[in-house]
Amino acid sequence: MTDARRAVHPWLAALALALSCGAARADGGVVAARAASVAPTLSAFARVEPVALARLNAASAGIVAGLRAVPGDRVEAGAALGRLAGPEIGALLAQRRSALAAAQAALGAARQALAAARQDEGLRLATRETVAQAEAAAIRARVQRDAAKSRLAAARAAADLRAPATGTILTLDAADGERLVQGQTILTVQPADGLWLRAALYGRAARQVHAGMTGRFAPAGGGASIAVRVRSVFGALQPDGARAVGLVALGGQPEWINGEAGSVALEAAKKTFAEVPTRALILDRGQWWVLVRGAHGDERRTVTPGPSRGEWTLIERGVEPGTQVVVENAYLEFHRDVARRYQPPD
Repeated sequence: MTDARRAVHPWLAALALALSCGAARADGGVVAARAASVAPTLSAFARVEPVALARLNAASAGIVAGLRAVPGDRVEAGAALGRLAGPEIGALLAQRRSALAAAQAALGAARQALAAARQDEGLRLATRETVAQAEAAAIRARVQRDAAKSRLAAARAAADLRAPATGTILTLDAADGERLVQGQTILTVQPADGLWLRAALYGRAARQVHAGMTGRFAPAGGGASIAVRVRSVFGALQPDGARAVGLVALGGQPEWINGEAGSVALEAAKKTFAEVPTRALILDRGQWWVLVRGAHGDERRTVTPGPSRGEWTLIERGVEPGTQVVVENAYLEFHRDVARRYQPPD
């Protein structure tokens, strides 16, 4: 019965014999993990978008008249684009003009009263207190006149439709002849100097990114890459777990386009890692290992490999520079007890 069971697994016996022989022939060569200073690169998808948009809203209810704008037009801040007309604007302007006229008349009367009070004071027909009261009344009248002027200017400004910023008109939300309510958006302008990159990073990269990091943006459509710098890191994670960052171009305003996509590569601060010969790495059950030579023999240790450079591989976690790792016949040494683990029972 024992012989039959042994015959069922002839390949296991052969494997155990081969590994046992290989382990016996191993010369036990070890190599010290060397130090390597590298600057990790954080890569992410990025898109050009406006930092903010400037919107022209109706300051008062009215009817759009003489609107001279279409999407794509480039405008200068304050440029006249049209006006608001209609009974609401007309009534507002008439009210403000009337209020200004009344304020100007009141100021004129206050000044005449002040002049008379001063004249009476010189003739000893009025006291100093009477003159002071007349001066205070004149000051109040002047303040009210100035306020009426400001309100009239604001009403006239409300009737004029002017570009809110220098840039390009993105959308036109009202048409000539359309009646608007107060606060309704008429058009939206993308400021000329208001574009930046918005990128999303995940996992460890999201924890490593910080303001001030530099890198390069490579447009997906081709063309020269653009040097960028992380301007801000958003404080909250997005619903998909990403951390958003905003990046600005270095060296002036670049010639990128709103909505342009590409990839951004950021340079993290240099760190020192361990490097081991690639042949020292052992893959077992989906995990990478190395054999570390210590005072009490060889110890299995899990590692997280990084990129390979020639015959050496960077180790992100698991060993430190100077650690003695087994190189010669590392795989056989790692599996030297396979005979015991796979020996069929008697």
